[in-house]
Amino acid sequence: MMIGKTTARLAATAVAAVAMFSAGAPASAKSELILAIGGEPDNGYDPLLGWGRYGHPLFQSTLLKRDADLNTVPDLATEWALSDDRKVWTIKLRPDVFFSDGTPLAAEDVAFTFNEAATAGGALDLTVMDRAEAVNDSTVKIYLNRPWVTFSENFYSLGVVPSQEYGPGYARQPVGSGPYRLVSWTEGEQLIVEANSAYHGRKPAFDRLTFVFSGEDTSLAAARTGDVDMVSVPALMADDSIDGFDRIVVPSVDNRGLSFPIPQPGEVNAEGQPVGNAVTSDLAIRRAINLGVDREQLVDVALNGYGRPAYGPADGLPWSNPDAAVTYDPDAARAMLDDAGWVPGANGIRVRDGVRAAFDVYFPASDSVRQALSIVVSEQLKALGIAAQPKGVTWEQIGRIDHQQPVMFGWGSHSPVEVYSLYNSAWGGIDFYNPGYFADSTVDGHFSDAQHAESLEQSYPHWQAAEWDGKTGFSARGLAGWAWLVNLDHVYFVNECLDVGETQIEPHGHGWPITAMIEQWTWTCD
Repeated sequence: MMIGKTTARLAATAVAAVAMFSAGAPASAKSELILAIGGEPDNGYDPLLGWGRYGHPLFQSTLLKRDADLNTVPDLATEWALSDDRKVWTIKLRPDVFFSDGTPLAAEDVAFTFNEAATAGGALDLTVMDRAEAVNDSTVKIYLNRPWVTFSENFYSLGVVPSQEYGPGYARQPVGSGPYRLVSWTEGEQLIVEANSAYHGRKPAFDRLTFVFSGEDTSLAAARTGDVDMVSVPALMADDSIDGFDRIVVPSVDNRGLSFPIPQPGEVNAEGQPVGNAVTSDLAIRRAINLGVDREQLVDVALNGYGRPAYGPADGLPWSNPDAAVTYDPDAARAMLDDAGWVPGANGIRVRDGVRAAFDVYFPASDSVRQALSIVVSEQLKALGIAAQPKGVTWEQIGRIDHQQPVMFGWGSHSPVEVYSLYNSAWGGIDFYNPGYFADSTVDGHFSDAQHAESLEQSYPHWQAAEWDGKTGFSARGLAGWAWLVNLDHVYFVNECLDVGETQIEPHGHGWPITAMIEQWTWTCD
């Protein structure tokens, strides 16, 4: 196997790290913390453009939050109710909320946030919303054009912005009612935030946080010199030890998987981009890959044991279907390819009708975990007679080829709306959602039934049927739209004096999921 369980350390990088962090604030002032946990957003800190959708937005408040067990708890909302026709939400707000600039937060701000987000073109799906209206200072009504069970997921992810302050530049100078306010942001280097004295919730114990944005080796080196209080590390660095630091391993639904372009080549999308792949358009290829990939080995080798196999985009969550999982069976995978007419050719690579079973596997070159997964998967596929060539590129380059070649993507959310986005035919080619243009009327029908259910709990059987209904579905047992591979553990080295308390099962790593419950963090040393 080409990947070992450790990565080389670059001495020069470590030296540079020491120099960089030595210029920062002293780690001994424990009303302050320095965190090297990644998560610098490309588009700034504007929740209308997607900031905070994978965790609490820190600068802004949301209507609702989730506790460590993912149970719903209030944030801005004190009451929330859906009308009998499931098309009108009525939300009452707590009265004692102020933005960090001292102005009061009122229902008009909530209505403005939802109305503006619906037209902002961000990552949130508000297409079913007709309008939001402030009934009075403390009551908002949100009108939907049809019942949509996942609409309320926006209550957990959409941070409320001030209607009078929001405008161009907000993403880099956000004003909100969250536990912290932004002090300064030097892009690519660091972000400094201070506690919001007007915060309505439990006050955090730390007055000032500095988030440093550095590479994996640089951050780890900073932890070794005591210049940071917390560092997130990729799995291949997780077995390291740092004096004075505890290793915290947090389970997640942060997954990694291969997208498959589904159409035959020759099609173009509305933007004129080529769509399709001559190999992955064949169902036998997609199902054989799902059967022939050894996910346990991927966890052991590419994740150093810090994770678990993935069989779907939401493993273990209430809307996932455990019956959709497949068992590793390379002999069955090879037989499936034989039956489909893919016969071994030169160098053992299969061929059918003059088409070699070969494609590229793209991954972001800056991500060591995705690189390791891509290399190991490619090695495994050789045993099936499939030639997969890993290629590390930029996200911009991935955006140009993801409709034509498999990509090592990462997803994982606390909401079923992400499953909908990945497989619903209407989302084909939108941003990085459904990049392979998966489309199936039966799956779409199950999604429709789920969205029109009377409650989220009652929608679960429909989401599960979309994954596998006994005959078909989007999973590996059905139409195999993706090959889900692993769920990551998130690994942090944390100063032994910092107690972060209970943690959630973390979502995908955009933003800072570990800070979702930052109000409970405490410093335990004198």
